[in-house]
Amino acid sequence: MMFKLLGWRVAQAAFVVLAVGLLTWFLVQSLPGDMAWRIASGRYGYDRVDASAVARVQQELSDSLQQGSALLHWLFDLLQFNFGRSLVSGEPVMDELRWQLSQTLALAGSSLFLTILFTLPLGIWAGCHANGKLDRALFWLSALLKSVPHFALGMLLIVLLALQLDWLPSAGHGELRHFLLPSLTLALSLTAVGVRVVREATYQVVNSGYYRWGAQKGLAPATLLRRHGLRNLASPVLTWFGMQFVWLVEGVVVVETLFAWPGIGHALVHAIFARDVPVIQASAMTLGLLFVLLNMLVDAGCHLLDPRGARA
Repeated sequence: MMFKLLGWRVAQAAFVVLAVGLLTWFLVQSLPGDMAWRIASGRYGYDRVDASAVARVQQELSDSLQQGSALLHWLFDLLQFNFGRSLVSGEPVMDELRWQLSQTLALAGSSLFLTILFTLPLGIWAGCHANGKLDRALFWLSALLKSVPHFALGMLLIVLLALQLDWLPSAGHGELRHFLLPSLTLALSLTAVGVRVVREATYQVVNSGYYRWGAQKGLAPATLLRRHGLRNLASPVLTWFGMQFVWLVEGVVVVETLFAWPGIGHALVHAIFARDVPVIQASAMTLGLLFVLLNMLVDAGCHLLDPRGARA
């Protein structure tokens, strides 16, 4: 079963690479505006672009097209895992992508860690004490946090924790304290939903027949939860957290821009404005492959936690 699942995911990855690469190619070519001027602006700066700079870029693009079909060249390079060089910086795309992806994964990992730290104890407690004061308070707090957009929540945290209290820097990267504000912005939004997911999973386990039977045998609540509760609620919770990590990696563009975080989402936005086709293609394909890989890891984790799902 696991080999069959692995083969299916590998086929998905190959399809994602080809489909995303071709789609981004045609979409970038169809964008309005002068592509050469955009590239020259990204390369030299908007205030330093002149006709000669645009002409040089146009000549470079013309030379690349005269060598044959640019799309066929790109497909041939893709088979060799060669993404080429950035049209703006001239650096190998793989080197830039490796740095940007590491920054995004670091931010996503720290955000997921904070989410787990907030979500698991609060959700499990609320599920074990359904309709209690904490459960009702978490319901309204979750609804409030979920309704606030990321940029608004981030701006609120910047004003409160960076400008008013001067506890944390409002932007930057490279030190541990730079992670806190963007990670907290993402973690609070995820916690708003995560608490309800963990609460519902815990509530279903606590009200199951085998759990009540364990309580009737005289097991202490902590022992009962540890032996019969955690593993049974782990599968849906793991699935949710895995999907949220995918969302964090692919959906942190707003937060990265707000906090000047040098991640892959922020770089992708700048590459689109600059018409940097190799960077756009490489970034989009990397995000697509991450989606497939993380889904495969989640499936494997659920299989290990609950083998019945694989036999069903």
